[in-house]
Amino acid sequence: MLHLGETLGFVYHEPPPTCILNKCYRSAPEALTRFVENSIMTRRVLIIIIGTLLITGCYSTKRSIEKSQPYGSQIHWPKDYRPEDADFYIHNQLQINAPAEAVWDLLLRAEDWPNWYEGMSNVKILRSENAKIQPGNQLQFSTMKRDFTGTVREFEPPYRLAWETKNDKLKAYHAWLIIPNEDGCLLITDEVQKGKLAKLQKVFLPNKLRKLHDIWLTGFKETLEN
Repeated sequence: MLHLGETLGFVYHEPPPTCILNKCYRSAPEALTRFVENSIMTRRVLIIIIGTLLITGCYSTKRSIEKSQPYGSQIHWPKDYRPEDADFYIHNQLQINAPAEAVWDLLLRAEDWPNWYEGMSNVKILRSENAKIQPGNQLQFSTMKRDFTGTVREFEPPYRLAWETKNDKLKAYHAWLIIPNEDGCLLITDEVQKGKLAKLQKVFLPNKLRKLHDIWLTGFKETLEN
């Protein structure tokens, strides 16, 4: 005998056995338990990763301050840009077998930097009469996929040069120090950063800018010694 549903063209399905329903009811709490356990484990892993990144960033800044001595203390840091108060700080130095005056002249030719330094592009010295950095000049440049404008804050030939950059996410002070010695001079570049971008860089990219500045100094050395 046909069921009424079959007569009307509907397919009839028997209800699932009670044992299957009971199994589903029992497995639901187990699935929820596994989900919670996996969530807790994921959270713990994230905490470990973030903690490791924070420790690495802090260590990187601390190491930079230690490595900068005794020269870092010779830089004329403004009150708002002391390394010990920075969100991010890096120090680089390199011996160059060339006179301080030659290093200084190349340093002032900022628009030529991209020719031998991959970390900077679109460099423009504003209101310059001789295509060189002068006291009070502004520099426009792109680095690490961002555009910046720096204002020269210190200009002491042929030993000291520094500029300051500011925007809504970053404040930075980049200082250069040239120390003459019997083999030529020691070229030092230090940078203090503050702000959101500085904090992110300290945690996630603590060594990228340091490596770029090493390349920058190497460019000075190869250009002047070859």
